[in-house]
Amino acid sequence: MSLHSGSHHPATVAVDLRALVPEATGIGVYTRALLAELTAPERGKRTAGAAGAFRYLGLSQRPVREPAPLAAAGVALETQPAPLGVVWQQTRLPARLAAGDVDLFWSPLATLPWRCPVPAVVTVHDLTALLFPEAHTARVRWSILPFLGRSLAAARRVVAISRATADDLAFHFPEARDRVRVVRNGVDPRFRPGDPEAIAATRAALGAPRGYLLAVGTLEPRKNLPTLLTAWEALVAADPDFPPLVLVGAPGWESWSFRRRLAALAPLGLRHLGHVDDDRLLALYQAAAAFAYPSLYEGFGLPVLEAMACGVPVVTSDVSSLPEVAGDAALLVDPRDTRALAHALRRLVEDPALAADLAARGRARAAGFGWDRAAAGMEEVFREALG
Repeated sequence: MSLHSGSHHPATVAVDLRALVPEATGIGVYTRALLAELTAPERGKRTAGAAGAFRYLGLSQRPVREPAPLAAAGVALETQPAPLGVVWQQTRLPARLAAGDVDLFWSPLATLPWRCPVPAVVTVHDLTALLFPEAHTARVRWSILPFLGRSLAAARRVVAISRATADDLAFHFPEARDRVRVVRNGVDPRFRPGDPEAIAATRAALGAPRGYLLAVGTLEPRKNLPTLLTAWEALVAADPDFPPLVLVGAPGWESWSFRRRLAALAPLGLRHLGHVDDDRLLALYQAAAAFAYPSLYEGFGLPVLEAMACGVPVVTSDVSSLPEVAGDAALLVDPRDTRALAHALRRLVEDPALAADLAARGRARAAGFGWDRAAAGMEEVFREALG
């Protein structure tokens, strides 16, 4: 029953949960974090009986990972089996949305069914499939590009997770400009500075008692990790005592040759840990001496915010959304300039006062990004789409 019908019954928002089927990536983290906040009991108390209360129905082609927290929060979960997510989206999903019990559909994955029978909202994290097609597999491009323009035209509202992404949308899809709303990501409150004993234990386990540089991200070209490796290798060549480099991230597109390079650099102190669970990732952030994120393009760059929240000084790129997220709380460099990246990393290691100042600024800046604020923004978008 719709919000604008005059009833006090909450509207039902169906959510595309395909990002929660495989191992969690950035969109999966986003979807789960927002749903957790949108269904939080405190939010329900604030909006009870008012236009703005919603119930949520999660839909996917296969069962989602870790369904218990979603179910406990009151998210109804359904699957309509299909061999591929895009096949499900275009064939099975429209019939389910037309069943009569859904008021609004929200896709956190930028695209909609070709025929969407209810009002819809899409979240666009970035336009990498359009701007950097070489950074995606053919399968990913095929699942996004044929549907993107039509989806943006059909959506009642388009959510951009940064002003940079909103600007990209306005340039490439000017017909959607007036329907774009910026709702920035949040950072989970568990990302906070660690205690000294835990930090020492993490560093000792990695054989880096004086700390290490950390980089987090899928091993794929857009993350620009080869440039980071070249910068770090030069620093180690100049100073064999320079801190080790720890990489966290699952293999991605075109990562085979890069992985061979990782193995070759292991004797110099490189540690590639692959995908790690949430608790391990938090401990690695907290114990890092500095965090490097030289990505070529990001719709938001959540790892930068997570590192800053943990009180770790950051070096990141001066392109796309990253200056918007980092503000004056990080060192910003041209991601294609290896010397500039190496110089920034050396500054953080050799200048403790600078590192401490950036760490303090980073914590203060990260405090302004909360999932509760993002959830409030999404509820306003849902109301606009229904109204």
